[in-house]
Amino acid sequence: MRAGSAAAKEAPVPGAAVESDRVVESAKAGALLATPLFLALVMVEVTDLIFAVDSIPAIFAITADPFLVFTSNVFAILGLRSLYFALAGAIESFRYLKVSLRSCWASWASR
Repeated sequence: MRAGSAAAKEAPVPGAAVESDRVVESAKAGALLATPLFLALVMVEVTDLIFAVDSIPAIFAITADPFLVFTSNVFAILGLRSLYFALAGAIESFRYLKVSLRSCWASWASR
């Protein structure tokens, strides 16, 4: 959010009264402002990046295929964590997933 913008002067809840914030008011117009939630997001993403880089030796222990090593780390760095949360919210939509995985496993095991 930028100081002096319309978003900086919005009410915290739609329809509520606008509250004065001395930090936003005292900031130079156009200066970037960050909230504690933004800082928490940055810390989570930095941790994801550290674990993605840390997992490179583990992936080489599983496979020597450079394509798999590269793509797995790219997807880890891009933040598959958000995809997991999206899937957790949509898991109700996958009612036939367990049945299909069982049939795929059965057909693979019978080879």
